Amino acid sequence: MVVVCRGLRYDRSPRRTTSWTVTAAATARESDVTTARDLLLVSMDGPADRPAEQGDLSLALAGAELLDLADAGVVDLDGGRVVPGPPRDLGEPRLTEAASALARQAPYESVEDWLWRRGRGLYAAYLATLEAEGSVIREHHRWLPGRTGRTRVADSPDRRRAMERWASGEPVLAGLAAAARLYDEPPEDLADRTGDAVLTVLSAVDDAVTELAAERQRRSIEDAAFDNVWRGQ
Repeated sequence: MVVVCRGLRYDRSPRRTTSWTVTAAATARESDVTTARDLLLVSMDGPADRPAEQGDLSLALAGAELLDLADAGVVDLDGGRVVPGPPRDLGEPRLTEAASALARQAPYESVEDWLWRRGRGLYAAYLATLEAEGSVIREHHRWLPGRTGRTRVADSPDRRRAMERWASGEPVLAGLAAAARLYDEPPEDLADRTGDAVLTVLSAVDDAVTELAAERQRRSIEDAAFDNVWRGQ
């Protein structure tokens, strides 16, 4: 089946795939550097077209984890299903946690279900991890010491690696950023530079973010209507 996702045309016919076929990303990462961490750092420090919604980023972070798990050979993406392999320590706590959270009973979980289940609260979890490591700093008000202000990315090796990966145009990170609505469109050559696993996950993230945006809009309309009733309009 051929799918067009925000201008990106590719084939989503069921097939078994594990590899990203993106050697630049694989060689650039160390054991404690993951796509999800890079995505969060880029979302906070990169030249995004718009601020990220936490819910959208949570879904994209879950997609990033799934791609790293597939790249590590921990899961297969078989016909849109997440088929787990033997569990093992992946050298990065959050990614190892993601591996342990895989559904291990047939017919296994769909990519979409994984995004919604794993993505719940994932933005806050990654942010807390980066804060604890010192990669992200929460600023304090000068005159109100007990209150915290906005967060900023510290100048660290993690940040430099993430921004170098972004500047290189690496397609997995760029595709996830587009799916999370940090940028308007995915790279034009994304389908040519990635494998089926990446395209399957990016499409699922894009669909989930679209669904979440529709839900936010529906709630906004309902809240506005409720306010109008109380105001007698």
